[in-house]
Amino acid sequence: MLKFTPILLAILYGLAMYHFSAWRTRKELDARSTELADPALKRLTDRMAAALDLAKIRVHIYEIDPVNGLAAPDGRIFITRGFYRKYRNGEVSAEELASVIAHELGHVALGHSRRRMIDFSGQNALRTALGMVLSRFLPGIGVMIAGALTSLLAARLSRSDEYEADAYAAALLTKAGIGVAPQISLFHKLDALTAQRSGAAPAWLMSHPKTAERVAALEKLEGRWT
Repeated sequence: MLKFTPILLAILYGLAMYHFSAWRTRKELDARSTELADPALKRLTDRMAAALDLAKIRVHIYEIDPVNGLAAPDGRIFITRGFYRKYRNGEVSAEELASVIAHELGHVALGHSRRRMIDFSGQNALRTALGMVLSRFLPGIGVMIAGALTSLLAARLSRSDEYEADAYAAALLTKAGIGVAPQISLFHKLDALTAQRSGAAPAWLMSHPKTAERVAALEKLEGRWT
């Protein structure tokens, strides 16, 4: 029984981390967000809602500066104040920002946002269990190896989710009559957005596929549909 103790402890740790992370995320978003009220964006989200047979798509502004879009585990869609500011300054069009909203809707519809929270907890549990086991055989570097292996797993899962959400957004934007072009044009602007932040990658690109590969995938879809 004792030899299974590290695994059992890791599972309990993962469950505790999941509930704590979900609670902390919800509390943070509730405290620092308000519902978006922008007429131009509402016209576009209404078109997407009609394509999905929904009465309305609610989008919230998350009051932080980094350029980002995110889907909460409870299904809410958020655009950061920094991203919205880019739109208000004319650096990002309404259609381009709508493509981000469509992408985040994809994460919700495909179950990515809730699964990511579970994956995050599971990865922490796996890292803890692997670290305990490997440290018995490789003292000093077992924890490092466990961290590297779980990071590789997380990156692979994240890249797969991004391609799926891109394809969902492309289909939704096409059905809504907005098209894939704004999605592609926004990707071409990402280098400029990065440069404006002193070379730091935008938060929504962390562990994401390469921009050129995502654009190529979208162009392939667009060519197939048209």
